[in-house]
Amino acid sequence: MAARNSTPEATWFKAAPAPLVLVSGPETVLGERAIERIVLAVKKREDSVTVTRLDAGAYSRGALMSATSPSLFAEPGIVVVDSAEAMNDEFLADGLAYVAAPDPTVVVVIRHGGGVRGKKLLDALKAAGAAQYTCPAIKKDAELVDFAMGEFERGKRPAPARAVRSLVDAIGGDVAELAAACAQLMSDVDGTIDEAAVTRYYGSRVNATGFAVADAAVAGKTGEALALVRHAVSTGTDPVPLVAALALKLRTLAKVGAARGRGMDPVRDMKLAPWQVDRARRELQRWNARTLAEAIEEVAQADADIKGGGRAPDFALERVVRRVSGLASN
Repeated sequence: MAARNSTPEATWFKAAPAPLVLVSGPETVLGERAIERIVLAVKKREDSVTVTRLDAGAYSRGALMSATSPSLFAEPGIVVVDSAEAMNDEFLADGLAYVAAPDPTVVVVIRHGGGVRGKKLLDALKAAGAAQYTCPAIKKDAELVDFAMGEFERGKRPAPARAVRSLVDAIGGDVAELAAACAQLMSDVDGTIDEAAVTRYYGSRVNATGFAVADAAVAGKTGEALALVRHAVSTGTDPVPLVAALALKLRTLAKVGAARGRGMDPVRDMKLAPWQVDRARRELQRWNARTLAEAIEEVAQADADIKGGGRAPDFALERVVRRVSGLASN
Protein backbone atom coordinates (compact mmCIF):
# COMPACT_ATOMS: atom_id res chain seq x y z
CA MET A 1 0.00 0.00 0.00
CA ALA A 2 1.47 3.33 -1.00
CA ALA A 3 2.24 5.68 1.88
CA ARG A 4 0.04 8.70 2.26
CA ASN A 5 0.37 11.84 4.28
CA SER A 6 -0.42 11.38 7.97
CA THR A 7 -4.00 12.25 8.93
CA PRO A 8 -4.17 15.03 11.57
CA GLU A 9 -5.17 13.94 15.07
CA ALA A 10 -8.66 14.76 16.36
CA THR A 11 -10.10 14.50 19.86
CA TRP A 12 -11.85 11.31 20.98
CA PHE A 13 -15.40 12.67 20.70
CA LYS A 14 -15.00 13.01 16.94
CA ALA A 15 -14.14 9.33 16.48
CA ALA A 16 -15.69 7.80 13.37
CA PRO A 17 -15.32 4.51 11.45
CA ALA A 18 -12.49 4.00 8.96
CA PRO A 19 -10.58 0.95 7.70
CA LEU A 20 -7.71 1.86 10.04
CA VAL A 21 -8.24 3.82 13.27
CA LEU A 22 -5.67 4.72 15.93
CA VAL A 23 -7.06 5.74 19.33
CA SER A 24 -4.15 6.91 21.47
CA GLY A 25 -3.59 8.51 24.85
CA PRO A 26 -3.62 7.56 28.54
CA GLU A 27 -7.25 8.20 29.51
CA THR A 28 -8.87 4.76 29.49
CA VAL A 29 -12.45 5.95 29.78
CA LEU A 30 -12.10 8.33 26.85
CA GLY A 31 -10.59 5.54 24.79
CA GLU A 32 -13.62 3.37 25.47
CA ARG A 33 -15.91 6.27 24.60
CA ALA A 34 -14.12 6.74 21.27
CA ILE A 35 -14.43 3.05 20.44
CA GLU A 36 -18.08 3.10 21.48
CA ARG A 37 -18.75 5.98 19.10
CA ILE A 38 -17.16 4.07 16.23
CA VAL A 39 -19.17 0.91 16.92
CA LEU A 40 -22.44 2.82 17.23
CA ALA A 41 -21.78 4.68 13.98
CA VAL A 42 -21.34 1.39 12.12
CA LYS A 43 -24.44 -0.09 13.75
CA LYS A 44 -26.52 2.88 12.64
CA ARG A 45 -25.85 2.14 9.00
CA GLU A 46 -25.84 -1.68 9.16
CA ASP A 47 -28.44 -4.18 10.34
CA SER A 48 -25.91 -6.47 12.00
CA VAL A 49 -22.28 -5.97 13.02
CA THR A 50 -19.72 -8.38 14.45
CA VAL A 51 -17.27 -6.87 16.96
CA THR A 52 -14.10 -8.82 17.77
CA ARG A 53 -11.68 -7.71 20.49
CA LEU A 54 -8.04 -8.74 20.62
CA ASP A 55 -5.41 -8.10 23.32
CA ALA A 56 -2.13 -6.99 21.74
CA GLY A 57 -0.20 -7.98 24.84
CA ALA A 58 -1.45 -11.59 24.82
CA TYR A 59 -1.73 -11.90 21.06
CA SER A 60 -1.26 -15.13 19.08
CA ARG A 61 0.14 -15.09 15.56
CA GLY A 62 -2.56 -15.01 12.87
CA ALA A 63 -5.44 -13.80 15.08
CA LEU A 64 -5.69 -10.41 13.34
CA MET A 65 -5.75 -11.95 9.88
CA SER A 66 -8.40 -14.43 11.00
CA ALA A 67 -10.56 -11.70 12.57
CA THR A 68 -10.42 -9.56 9.43
CA SER A 69 -10.90 -12.40 6.97
CA PRO A 70 -13.88 -11.76 4.64
CA SER A 71 -14.96 -15.38 5.02
CA LEU A 72 -15.53 -14.86 8.74
CA PHE A 73 -18.10 -12.11 8.35
CA ALA A 74 -21.56 -12.49 6.94
CA GLU A 75 -21.99 -8.88 8.04
CA PRO A 76 -19.65 -5.89 8.43
CA GLY A 77 -16.87 -6.43 10.95
CA ILE A 78 -15.13 -4.31 13.57
CA VAL A 79 -11.89 -5.46 15.16
CA VAL A 80 -10.77 -3.65 18.31
CA VAL A 81 -7.17 -4.25 19.39
CA ASP A 82 -6.64 -3.32 23.03
CA SER A 83 -3.39 -2.69 24.98
CA ALA A 84 -1.25 -1.85 21.95
CA GLU A 85 1.15 -0.08 24.33
CA ALA A 86 2.00 -3.59 25.61
CA MET A 87 1.99 -5.37 22.22
CA ASN A 88 4.11 -8.49 21.82
CA ASP A 89 6.32 -9.22 18.82
CA GLU A 90 3.69 -11.43 17.20
CA PHE A 91 1.17 -8.62 17.07
CA LEU A 92 3.77 -6.15 15.84
CA ALA A 93 4.57 -8.40 12.89
CA ASP A 94 0.93 -9.10 12.01
CA GLY A 95 -0.04 -5.48 12.54
CA LEU A 96 2.62 -4.22 10.15
CA ALA A 97 1.55 -6.75 7.52
CA TYR A 98 -2.11 -5.82 7.86
CA VAL A 99 -1.54 -2.05 7.74
CA ALA A 100 0.34 -2.52 4.47
CA ALA A 101 -2.82 -3.97 2.86
CA PRO A 102 -5.95 -3.35 4.99
CA ASP A 103 -9.39 -4.69 4.08
CA PRO A 104 -11.56 -1.66 3.22
CA THR A 105 -14.73 -3.48 4.32
CA VAL A 106 -13.50 -4.00 7.90
CA VAL A 107 -12.96 -1.39 10.62
CA VAL A 108 -9.80 -2.06 12.63
CA VAL A 109 -9.34 0.09 15.75
CA ILE A 110 -6.01 0.00 17.57
CA ARG A 111 -6.04 1.38 21.11
CA HIS A 112 -2.62 2.58 22.32
CA GLY A 113 -2.34 3.95 25.85
CA GLY A 114 0.96 5.77 25.35
CA GLY A 115 4.67 5.13 25.51
CA VAL A 116 7.20 4.06 22.91
CA ARG A 117 6.28 0.39 22.64
CA GLY A 118 5.10 -0.36 19.10
CA LYS A 119 6.34 2.91 17.63
CA LYS A 120 7.11 1.22 14.33
CA LEU A 121 3.47 0.18 13.98
CA LEU A 122 2.19 3.60 15.04
CA ASP A 123 4.39 5.24 12.41
CA ALA A 124 3.08 2.79 9.80
CA LEU A 125 -0.54 3.56 10.76
CA LYS A 126 0.06 7.28 10.43
CA ALA A 127 1.88 6.88 7.11
CA ALA A 128 -1.02 4.77 5.84
CA GLY A 129 -3.48 7.56 6.58
CA ALA A 130 -5.19 5.95 9.55
CA ALA A 131 -7.79 8.08 11.32
CA GLN A 132 -6.23 9.29 14.58
CA TYR A 133 -8.07 10.23 17.78
CA THR A 134 -6.47 11.31 21.04
CA CYS A 135 -7.54 10.60 24.62
CA PRO A 136 -5.47 12.97 26.80
CA ALA A 137 -5.36 12.59 30.57
CA ILE A 138 -8.07 14.52 32.40
CA LYS A 139 -6.43 16.36 35.27
CA LYS A 140 -7.85 19.87 35.60
CA ASP A 141 -11.00 20.54 37.55
CA ALA A 142 -12.67 22.22 34.57
CA GLU A 143 -11.89 19.17 32.42
CA LEU A 144 -13.60 16.89 34.94
CA VAL A 145 -16.69 19.10 34.88
CA ASP A 146 -16.69 19.12 31.06
CA PHE A 147 -16.35 15.34 31.03
CA ALA A 148 -19.31 14.86 33.40
CA MET A 149 -21.37 17.33 31.37
CA GLY A 150 -20.51 15.31 28.28
CA GLU A 151 -21.61 12.07 29.95
CA PHE A 152 -25.04 13.51 30.71
CA GLU A 153 -25.33 14.99 27.21
CA ARG A 154 -24.33 11.62 25.77
CA GLY A 155 -27.14 10.04 27.78
CA LYS A 156 -29.52 12.81 26.66
CA ARG A 157 -30.26 13.74 30.26
CA PRO A 158 -30.52 17.33 31.53
CA ALA A 159 -28.17 18.18 34.39
CA PRO A 160 -27.72 21.78 35.62
CA ALA A 161 -24.18 23.09 36.01
CA ARG A 162 -24.46 23.28 39.80
CA ALA A 163 -25.48 19.61 40.02
CA VAL A 164 -22.52 18.59 37.85
CA ARG A 165 -20.24 20.73 39.98
CA SER A 166 -21.48 19.02 43.14
CA LEU A 167 -20.94 15.60 41.61
CA VAL A 168 -17.35 16.39 40.62
CA ASP A 169 -16.70 17.79 44.11
CA ALA A 170 -17.99 14.55 45.60
CA ILE A 171 -16.21 12.08 43.33
CA GLY A 172 -12.88 13.84 42.78
CA GLY A 173 -10.38 13.21 39.99
CA ASP A 174 -10.98 9.51 39.25
CA VAL A 175 -12.45 9.64 35.73
CA ALA A 176 -13.65 6.05 35.74
CA GLU A 177 -15.44 6.55 39.06
CA LEU A 178 -16.95 9.80 37.79
CA ALA A 179 -18.24 8.03 34.67
CA ALA A 180 -19.75 5.30 36.86
CA ALA A 181 -21.43 7.90 39.07
CA CYS A 182 -22.95 9.62 36.04
CA ALA A 183 -24.21 6.26 34.78
CA GLN A 184 -25.75 5.43 38.15
CA LEU A 185 -27.57 8.74 38.35
CA MET A 186 -28.91 8.39 34.81
CA SER A 187 -30.07 4.85 35.59
CA ASP A 188 -31.70 5.57 38.94
CA VAL A 189 -33.03 9.13 38.63
CA ASP A 190 -35.98 10.13 36.48
CA GLY A 191 -35.99 13.45 34.65
CA THR A 192 -33.52 16.21 35.44
CA ILE A 193 -30.46 15.21 37.47
CA ASP A 194 -30.37 18.12 39.92
CA GLU A 195 -28.40 18.93 43.07
CA ALA A 196 -30.96 17.14 45.23
CA ALA A 197 -30.37 13.91 43.30
CA VAL A 198 -26.60 14.25 43.62
CA THR A 199 -26.90 14.88 47.35
CA ARG A 200 -29.25 11.93 47.78
CA TYR A 201 -26.77 9.51 46.22
CA TYR A 202 -23.47 11.10 47.24
CA GLY A 203 -24.52 13.35 50.10
CA SER A 204 -22.02 12.14 52.68
CA ARG A 205 -19.20 12.75 50.22
CA VAL A 206 -20.53 16.08 48.98
CA ASN A 207 -21.01 17.48 52.44
CA ALA A 208 -17.50 16.55 53.55
CA THR A 209 -15.69 18.24 50.68
CA GLY A 210 -13.53 21.31 51.02
CA PHE A 211 -15.87 23.16 48.67
CA ALA A 212 -18.80 22.66 51.03
CA VAL A 213 -16.66 23.93 53.91
CA ALA A 214 -15.59 26.94 51.85
CA ASP A 215 -19.15 27.74 50.80
CA ALA A 216 -20.35 27.72 54.40
CA ALA A 217 -17.39 29.76 55.66
CA VAL A 218 -17.66 32.59 53.12
CA ALA A 219 -21.40 32.74 53.81
CA GLY A 220 -20.69 33.35 57.51
CA LYS A 221 -22.24 30.03 58.59
CA THR A 222 -19.73 29.24 61.29
CA GLY A 223 -21.56 26.34 62.91
CA GLU A 224 -22.23 24.58 59.61
CA ALA A 225 -18.65 25.10 58.40
CA LEU A 226 -17.17 23.72 61.63
CA ALA A 227 -19.49 20.70 61.55
CA LEU A 228 -18.40 19.93 58.01
CA VAL A 229 -14.73 20.32 58.93
CA ARG A 230 -15.03 17.98 61.89
CA HIS A 231 -16.88 15.39 59.83
CA ALA A 232 -14.30 15.59 57.06
CA VAL A 233 -11.36 15.22 59.45
CA SER A 234 -13.04 12.38 61.37
CA THR A 235 -13.51 10.43 58.13
CA GLY A 236 -9.85 10.78 57.22
CA THR A 237 -9.83 13.82 54.94
CA ASP A 238 -6.45 15.58 54.81
CA PRO A 239 -6.67 19.20 56.07
CA VAL A 240 -4.51 20.43 53.17
CA PRO A 241 -7.15 20.17 50.42
CA LEU A 242 -9.76 21.69 52.75
CA VAL A 243 -7.64 24.80 53.17
CA ALA A 244 -6.84 24.77 49.44
CA ALA A 245 -10.56 24.82 48.64
CA LEU A 246 -11.06 27.76 50.99
CA ALA A 247 -8.15 29.61 49.36
CA LEU A 248 -9.58 28.93 45.89
CA LYS A 249 -12.97 30.23 46.99
CA LEU A 250 -11.51 33.47 48.33
CA ARG A 251 -9.36 33.97 45.21
CA THR A 252 -12.49 33.64 43.08
CA LEU A 253 -14.23 36.29 45.18
CA ALA A 254 -11.18 38.55 44.84
CA LYS A 255 -11.09 38.09 41.06
CA VAL A 256 -14.78 38.86 40.61
CA GLY A 257 -14.55 41.85 42.95
CA ALA A 258 -11.50 43.21 41.10
CA ALA A 259 -13.17 42.70 37.74
CA ARG A 260 -16.16 44.70 38.87
CA GLY A 261 -13.94 47.59 39.93
CA ARG A 262 -11.96 47.55 36.68
CA GLY A 263 -14.85 47.14 34.27
CA MET A 264 -13.68 43.66 33.21
CA ASP A 265 -15.71 40.61 32.27
CA PRO A 266 -14.59 37.80 34.64
CA VAL A 267 -15.92 35.13 32.27
CA ARG A 268 -14.05 36.44 29.25
CA ASP A 269 -11.02 38.04 30.88
CA MET A 270 -10.44 35.70 33.83
CA LYS A 271 -11.73 32.44 32.34
CA LEU A 272 -14.24 31.84 35.15
CA ALA A 273 -17.41 29.85 34.54
CA PRO A 274 -20.64 31.90 34.43
CA TRP A 275 -22.08 30.01 37.41
CA GLN A 276 -18.92 30.80 39.43
CA VAL A 277 -19.30 34.51 38.67
CA ASP A 278 -23.00 34.60 39.54
CA ARG A 279 -22.40 32.87 42.84
CA ALA A 280 -19.38 35.02 43.72
CA ARG A 281 -21.36 38.21 43.08
CA ARG A 282 -24.01 37.07 45.55
CA GLU A 283 -21.42 36.08 48.13
CA LEU A 284 -19.53 39.36 47.79
CA GLN A 285 -22.47 41.16 49.39
CA ARG A 286 -20.99 40.02 52.73
CA TRP A 287 -17.46 41.15 51.89
CA ASN A 288 -15.40 44.26 51.25
CA ALA A 289 -11.79 44.76 50.16
CA ARG A 290 -10.48 44.89 53.74
CA THR A 291 -12.21 41.78 55.08
CA LEU A 292 -11.40 39.82 51.93
CA ALA A 293 -7.71 40.72 52.22
CA GLU A 294 -7.70 39.70 55.90
CA ALA A 295 -9.34 36.38 55.08
CA ILE A 296 -6.79 35.62 52.38
CA GLU A 297 -3.95 36.35 54.84
CA GLU A 298 -5.56 34.07 57.44
CA VAL A 299 -5.81 31.22 54.94
CA ALA A 300 -2.20 31.69 53.84
CA GLN A 301 -1.07 31.42 57.47
CA ALA A 302 -3.23 28.35 58.06
CA ASP A 303 -1.81 26.73 54.96
CA ALA A 304 1.73 27.25 56.28
CA ASP A 305 0.78 25.91 59.73
CA ILE A 306 -0.88 22.80 58.32
CA LYS A 307 2.03 22.02 55.99
CA GLY A 308 4.53 21.97 58.79
CA GLY A 309 4.77 25.40 60.37
CA GLY A 310 2.52 24.44 63.27
CA ARG A 311 2.05 21.40 65.51
CA ALA A 312 -1.76 21.10 65.41
CA PRO A 313 -3.07 21.07 61.83
CA ASP A 314 -6.64 20.21 62.85
CA PHE A 315 -6.73 23.13 65.27
CA ALA A 316 -5.28 25.46 62.61
CA LEU A 317 -7.99 24.33 60.21
CA GLU A 318 -10.81 25.00 62.67
CA ARG A 319 -9.30 28.35 63.63
CA VAL A 320 -9.12 29.62 60.04
CA VAL A 321 -12.68 28.49 59.36
CA ARG A 322 -13.86 30.41 62.44
CA ARG A 323 -11.96 33.54 61.42
CA VAL A 324 -13.11 33.51 57.79
CA SER A 325 -16.70 32.91 58.87
CA GLY A 326 -16.41 35.74 61.39
CA LEU A 327 -15.13 38.15 58.74
CA ALA A 328 -18.01 37.20 56.45
CA SER A 329 -20.50 37.96 59.20
CA ASN A 330 -19.21 41.50 59.79
